[in-house]
Amino acid sequence: MNVIECNQLTKTYGRFNALINLSFTIKENTITGIIGRNGAGKTTLLKILAGFFRETKGEVKVFEEKPFNSLLVSANSIYIDEYMNYPTSLTLVDILHQNSRFYEKWNAQLANRLFDYFSLQPKQHYNRLSKGQKNTFNAIVGLSSRCALTIFDEPTTGMDASVRKDFYRALLKDYLEHPRTILISSHHLDEIDDLIEEVLLIKNGEKHLHKPVEELKEYAIGVQGPEAAITQWTAEQQVIHCRSLSPGTSYAVVENHFSAALKAEATRMGLHFSPVTASDVCVYLTHQNKGGIDDVFNKY
Repeated sequence: MNVIECNQLTKTYGRFNALINLSFTIKENTITGIIGRNGAGKTTLLKILAGFFRETKGEVKVFEEKPFNSLLVSANSIYIDEYMNYPTSLTLVDILHQNSRFYEKWNAQLANRLFDYFSLQPKQHYNRLSKGQKNTFNAIVGLSSRCALTIFDEPTTGMDASVRKDFYRALLKDYLEHPRTILISSHHLDEIDDLIEEVLLIKNGEKHLHKPVEELKEYAIGVQGPEAAITQWTAEQQVIHCRSLSPGTSYAVVENHFSAALKAEATRMGLHFSPVTASDVCVYLTHQNKGGIDDVFNKY
């Protein structure tokens, strides 16, 4: 069963296109990473799926319903981001209690254990927490709700490295015991590539690719060697990224679908191959220039 179905989804603000003809599906009980640079459209997409925004054109369905103003979607999904707000009169323990009244599958035991583990204080007020503490508390709410669709939009902003690792481990352990559909947007794909099952990469409001993370890890390969040989060998390859390493030496990242014969030819030309991480692939695919920041200095 598909929990999410988008067909030619478009969202505009005046003359600005935040999302352009996005089409994809997400199955139930999967963890998907929504990846893209700042301004790519990740948050707009997630807020449409959560029912906060209405699409401009196209079709979007969550639990087979249009999410905007849908009681079904609201009752079975939760959207977590750093801009959440709560009444200042409520303490943290009051907020947890109120959430337990709204979310049918709320697990109070999990919420209390996480609350204690992360050293939060029951009588604290949300507006007096640091940014990292707020996002830690938000993460507790997201995990404890056990909603059929759980959306984390940049959930670890401001968290210490150790807290981020604990959060991801807690998410995975609870997901394995209680599967649901989880979406995570993040700038740190290297932190979550062992957690997620699929990657939806968005660039300039458009779907750039949607693949299982294991396929993304094999999507590209790096090749290094003499500049002239790199230029000759990559002439007919799909080059994702290239840069100079030193005078006369270049490095390129190409799509990993060439034949064994071409790889052998590259070896004879003095070229050397190396793996490229899924995180680096996403960075290279979303660069405006194939040379990245080096292009700025190459113009001088």
